[in-house]
Amino acid sequence: MAAIIRSKLRLLSPGLPHRIRHFATSILNPDAKTALSSKEKSRAALSLLQTETNPERILDICRAASLTPESHLDRLAYSKAILKLRNSNYFGGIREFLEESKSRPDFRSEKLISHVVVLYGQAGMINDAMLTFEQMEEMGIQRSVKSLNSLLFSCLLAKNYDEMKRIFVDFPKKYGIAPDLGTYNVMIKGFCESGSASSVYSILDKMVSNEVKPNATTFGNCLRGFYSEEKFEDVGKIMDLMKQHGVSSGISIYNIRIECLCKLKRSKEAKAMLDKIFSAGIKLNSFSYAHLIHGFCKEGDLEEAKNLYKKMVNRGFQPDSETYFRLVYFLCKSKDFEGALAICKDCMEKGWVPNFSTMKMLVDGLVSISKVDEAKAIVSQMKEKFSKKADKWTEIEEGLPK
Repeated sequence: MAAIIRSKLRLLSPGLPHRIRHFATSILNPDAKTALSSKEKSRAALSLLQTETNPERILDICRAASLTPESHLDRLAYSKAILKLRNSNYFGGIREFLEESKSRPDFRSEKLISHVVVLYGQAGMINDAMLTFEQMEEMGIQRSVKSLNSLLFSCLLAKNYDEMKRIFVDFPKKYGIAPDLGTYNVMIKGFCESGSASSVYSILDKMVSNEVKPNATTFGNCLRGFYSEEKFEDVGKIMDLMKQHGVSSGISIYNIRIECLCKLKRSKEAKAMLDKIFSAGIKLNSFSYAHLIHGFCKEGDLEEAKNLYKKMVNRGFQPDSETYFRLVYFLCKSKDFEGALAICKDCMEKGWVPNFSTMKMLVDGLVSISKVDEAKAIVSQMKEKFSKKADKWTEIEEGLPK
């Protein structure tokens, strides 16, 4: 019976009988008495997929929502589902579900089939991605550089760089498709991720010969590659090439450089760069500070991280949740519990709360420095905000000094 219902749900649409639509509604929202709208289905599916671990149940949720890559919410749901199924090694289920998607009448466009190609790449199923690309003509869909780029991107997601290179060399001629800026940018990213950053020069030469102008993304990918391989002389060459091609070195490029230096534990050098561009009048943004704060946290310089946080806020930049979470975590690790509490309060005022282990570390730390009232206040907030974990927090509360 379950298999029959699943079969009906595969092609679920508003025109199907009410009892089938009602079954879909019951999967996505058992309490709903009326049929859900498309957006409501998408939101319900995304919410359920956050915690669902049963592979068949994941597929039932996706089928009930009748997902389509036309919707941003649905694209998120597709990606979440594929990632979970891949982590469960449920490749047969992935193939079955994506093949069902391809057979739907509303998927008969290059844009949507290209998204299926990308999803196969996310699952690491490159042979299926390639087969889908090759089947497009049979499906009455004209291939273009868009679908070629999707195939290359699927290889990138699967980290199958050898296949990516082969497709780049063979497929433009085989299918009569001229590479565009997106094609070259994917290839440069692939070379840099695979530790072959020096190969980007040949791609840049091809771009020049084919009169395709590189952009900031092109050079940003090059910079990431050379920094990761610590080829600093090449970083300088790329900066010179940017000037030659008339691409300005704006804040996005500087942020890439700052982030890369911080990853290499050269945060002081990155901060010197930030101070220099600030003095030059280049407008910074929150990412400039976020990268530096994370870098100094990892290097154990928590005083500098706190100073940067203060500068960030004083200059009107809004830290994101990850910046708050990292600061609270690293401050707790360094036993600066008062500093962590101050940051945590700022964070919670925005509606963001670090994970359970970090908050427990903060509570335990506050108790260790005789800040029991503050610890109790946090536990009370946690019990109120996270009812599902109330029992855990109650247990912690009962263990606090009276």
